[in-house]
Amino acid sequence: MSDLNHPRRALAALGYELPKPAAAVASYLPATRQNDLIVISGQLPLVDGELMVSGPVPSAVSVEKAAKAAGRCVVNALAAADALLEADWSCVERIVRVGVFVWGDEGFAEQHLVANGASDLLVRAFGDQGRHARAAVGVSGLPLGASVEVELWLGLAGSA
Repeated sequence: MSDLNHPRRALAALGYELPKPAAAVASYLPATRQNDLIVISGQLPLVDGELMVSGPVPSAVSVEKAAKAAGRCVVNALAAADALLEADWSCVERIVRVGVFVWGDEGFAEQHLVANGASDLLVRAFGDQGRHARAAVGVSGLPLGASVEVELWLGLAGSA
């Protein structure tokens, strides 16, 4: 059983490494804390500063590749949280909510399948603490032409 006190170890077991968090590219914070909640701004599927996938799903990117990219967005979101927490996750109790935004072709209605890439990674990494509420939303475009973007909310000790 894994827990959120060791996200680096949990992700490493799945073949992921927390990268250096992406810097904000506009007027926002990558992550912020308010009382018993940490909210991580939308993260793109960046690997070494390059998008894994770009363009609409499914004409430019398959659902499967977009789902894998959603998992990468989660890894990047956890890196932003790690920086905010200064690598001390002892106060984090669970993943509360995941928001997944999918740039889809007109009529595309399988955002939930792309979002499963984010959700499944969190549950595999953190077990019950990774189970969460979720929104999967279709959009007509995303920053930098990304196919998917993921935001993440973390619950801290003392939250319901």
